[in-house]
This record gives sequence, structure tokens and C-alpha cells, in this order.
Amino acid sequence: MDRWATFDCYGTLIDWNGGIGRELERRFGADRASTMLHRYHEVEPQVQREEPTRSYRDVLAITLSRLGDVPVEEQDALGRSLPTWPVFPEVRTSLEEARAAGWKLAILSNTDRDFIDASMERIGVPFELAIVASEIGSYKPAHGHWDEFFARTGADRSGHVHVGASLFHDVAPARELGLRTIWVNRLGEEARPRPDIELLSLSGLAGALDSLVA
Repeated sequence: MDRWATFDCYGTLIDWNGGIGRELERRFGADRASTMLHRYHEVEPQVQREEPTRSYRDVLAITLSRLGDVPVEEQDALGRSLPTWPVFPEVRTSLEEARAAGWKLAILSNTDRDFIDASMERIGVPFELAIVASEIGSYKPAHGHWDEFFARTGADRSGHVHVGASLFHDVAPARELGLRTIWVNRLGEEARPRPDIELLSLSGLAGALDSLVA
């Protein structure tokens, strides 16, 4: 049986908060950046639910425009910056260790193909596949990414683990589907719902995966 680990990308492998936060600080100033980032977290899922077939580039632009008075020429600022957002420092080694232990890796991301391709190049570790929202007309926490993953791979659910930093987008829907979960709690949050395993970073990933699927 193949063992599959699927991953959220932005917030789990790529520093989503850092990337968006820098653009919000540039646009709204350092004193408002934290408040605007919190507001961004609230607005983006609303934009995604309104029209699940939107590209993520459009989601970024619409969400930014709803945060305040943003000139038209600046509304694509997040999309322009996304390919440069940094990889968390432990990610590459952790993914390489998982691959060496025999795990197949896939990304399930609320993004576009060009964005995920740029981010995977920065990560520098091969993935068997990446499923993106704009190609399936569905944004997590809807179940479309997992439906598409199992349809494409025929993976055995008993050999599958989903890894994500968002309780809302990843842990909760994966649990609804009866899947094993690893939560990467980068922000020191309280786990609701509870994952199978909680990590503070991706360090220790291979051992955590092996403990869930021998």
C-alpha cells in the first residue's frame, strides 16, 4: 500500500502570514498591519464562498480591495508578491525525510497553478501532484480537494494523512472525512477540533507520519 501525505501549502510550507503581512504593512502602515491581517483572515473565506470558481489571484485582489481604499493599480499587489513568499526554514529537510521514509507527497491548495508551481520551485522537494482550487472550482474547507485527490490517485484512505496549519481550512474538513490529521500549530492556537498529532513546526514530520501509518 502506498502511503500518502497531503499538505496545505500557504501557512504550512510557505509563510502566508509573513507574505501577506508585509504587503499590508506597505499599504496600510505598520501600526495597522496586524489589525488588517486579522481582518484579511475574516474576509478571504467570504470571497471564496461567494464564487468558488474565482481564481486565487482574483480572490487576493478582491479581498485586498475590501480592506480599504486601495487604488486599482495596487489591487494585484498580493498576487505579484506571492511567488516570492518564503519557505519556512525546516520545510525542505522535513519533506526530504518523509520522502526518504517512503511517503508520497501531494499539495491540496487554495490557489492557482502558476502560484503553486512557483512555490514548489522555492520549496525544492518533488511532489507527486498538486491540486489547486482554481482548477476544480472549490476552495477548502469544502471537500473538493480531497475528492479530487482520491479520484486521481486511488489512494487507500487508511494510508493517507493530511497535514495543515489551519484548523478551519484543513484539520476540520479532513476530520469530517474521517482522515488522519497532523496540525502544524505555528501560531500557538488552541486545537478545536483536535488533530491526531500536533506539531509546532514541520520538524519531526516523518516520525509523526510513521506513527499514524506504519
